[in-house]
Amino acid sequence: MSENQSNFHNSLNNKRVFVISFFVALFWIIGNTADVYHFAITGAFYELLSLPMLALIIFLPGISIFLFIKDKFNRRSLALYSLLLLTPTILLLLLN
Repeated sequence: MSENQSNFHNSLNNKRVFVISFFVALFWIIGNTADVYHFAITGAFYELLSLPMLALIIFLPGISIFLFIKDKFNRRSLALYSLLLLTPTILLLLLN
């Protein structure tokens, strides 16, 4: 069993989902902690990107769960870490 885990390699989809999850989490954390409307240009970018980021934060956990199941629940899968990154971000949005 340890040989199976040592030979595990993350797919390109896992890497893409993790990077996108990182930027989505960063976007929402910065949006909720910093004053994005202090400058007009940052407020405009925040407003333009808020709907696509909202769609991503809704669909990415489902994609991460699918990829994690596809990787046979391997703890080294980036899909698991993507899910662990998005969960506190969603909680931050719901509780704020």
